[in-house]
Amino acid sequence: MLNRNWMKVKFLDQKLFKIIVLIILIIFISLFFALDFYQYTNLSFIKDKQLIMEDFYERKPVLVLMIFALSYFLVTALSLPAAVVLTLLGGALFGFSIALVIISFVSTLGATVAFLIARFLAREYVQLYFKKQLLSINNGFEHEGAFYLFALRLVPIFPFFIINIVMSLLPIKTWTFYWVSQIGMLPGTAVFVYAGTQLAQINEISDITSPSLLLAFTMLGLFPLVTKKFLKYIRKDKGDE
Repeated sequence: MLNRNWMKVKFLDQKLFKIIVLIILIIFISLFFALDFYQYTNLSFIKDKQLIMEDFYERKPVLVLMIFALSYFLVTALSLPAAVVLTLLGGALFGFSIALVIISFVSTLGATVAFLIARFLAREYVQLYFKKQLLSINNGFEHEGAFYLFALRLVPIFPFFIINIVMSLLPIKTWTFYWVSQIGMLPGTAVFVYAGTQLAQINEISDITSPSLLLAFTMLGLFPLVTKKFLKYIRKDKGDE
């Protein structure tokens, strides 16, 4: 009896904590838009203030790097729509090599935090109420989740924050999510960081994401899955012989 009551209290405490976390997230995201912080993360703003920020970086490089890294982490962890512009800004301020290293690691850490938050808030309920529908998907991800995640990270038509949330609901380990995301997001990050080094020539985000580039990344993302399926077919065919 005591054990049952303790489990009930524990469940209620966890549910309350989830509600508190959800409220905090909603407050932060609402403040981002309500206080118009979004205006500071659009392309025209960073182009207008580029010289001022470059001057500040020359005088306080460590401070600027820390502010940038923290801002990028918060943007990705809270799934705010500013990562692309911040990536361009990083390339413009720090140059290709420094910006690529910082953004690659910070974006992956932020994505992992978003993944963990979404998993904590929603995975239990989704798996409980859609257990039958998710059975085959769960089995596939337990064995080949890394391949699917890698492909999704390379294909630029899927927003990263959606991938973070969807992956959190499926049986993929946190460490696997981290290292696959680190590698899978690197090519796209490199493209946008390099574009940032040429910031003066960019007027719209669409100037970077040409149809040919999107097609190339899509093909690159599908390649590991197609190769795996092909090898599996070859092995099966030889086994039948």
